[in-house]
Amino acid sequence: MTSLLKIERSPRRGLMTLEWVMLAYMALTTLLMFFMYTKLQNPESMLWGRVRILFITIAMWGVYRLVPCRLTTFARIAVQMALLSWWYPDTYEFNRLFPNLDHLFATWEQSLFGCQPALHFHSVFSWKVFSELMHLGYSAYYPMIGAVVLYCLLCKYDMMERAATVIMTSFFVYYVIYIAIPVAGPQYYFLAAGMDNIAAGVFPDVNNYFLTHCESLPLPGWNGGFFYDMVQSAHDAGERPTAAFPSSHVGVSTIVMLLAWKTGSRRLLYCLLPLYVLLCFSTVYIQAHYAIDVLGGWVSGAMLFFTLWFALRLR
Repeated sequence: MTSLLKIERSPRRGLMTLEWVMLAYMALTTLLMFFMYTKLQNPESMLWGRVRILFITIAMWGVYRLVPCRLTTFARIAVQMALLSWWYPDTYEFNRLFPNLDHLFATWEQSLFGCQPALHFHSVFSWKVFSELMHLGYSAYYPMIGAVVLYCLLCKYDMMERAATVIMTSFFVYYVIYIAIPVAGPQYYFLAAGMDNIAAGVFPDVNNYFLTHCESLPLPGWNGGFFYDMVQSAHDAGERPTAAFPSSHVGVSTIVMLLAWKTGSRRLLYCLLPLYVLLCFSTVYIQAHYAIDVLGGWVSGAMLFFTLWFALRLR
């Protein structure tokens, strides 16, 4: 604890790389917002949200400058990660203006697997214990991220900022993709298209349906479970018909596992591994993603990790 509060001899003067990445994403989406201003549903709240985040970032920089130590550095990182929960639904405000593409992804899913795994997975494995394990895996997403960053703070401080930058940059890359590729995922599309159509292998184009609709299927699984309730609460608080392909849950958790491997701690890696496996399966089980979204998450997660990790090493 003493080392966390020890004043740094040569404190950094400017912003951290991950803060610059956030500002770049803010600038990009603000420019896009101005181009689409008359079509957006909530442009004023989107703009003021960005202003608040800017002031929060400056305030956290000021706190660090007053007390430049490891703890305030970690606080700057933690605040930016917490703000991801604001940036996520913001993607919906953009992509709902574009025609939905779920019918294409559902068709590709059917061609690849001969069925819709998200339609059958939870009904085939409907046991209470299995359901709770799936929801445990899904709810472990942010704790896994926090565990790796916190481990770096306490045991591998020299790689903390780099690890956090890889994670944060990956999130914003996914958010750009979600704006450009409007795919809502099975929990939204199956309801919009009609369950009879989905069961028959018919995938109608719902076009701009999600411009005005956010209704989703009930969360599958045992609704008396503790982790079921956690996922349901998170869903009610911030989920939107957006961000299906590729799965950022799978992509970022893959990056987290690779970062855990980079720390050299087998204990950390082995503790996170069961949660990672559960999380990958759970995204399809709770109908948040198509199975091809999971495949896309694995590929994109690995590509982002190695690209960003080595790019940051060259700085």
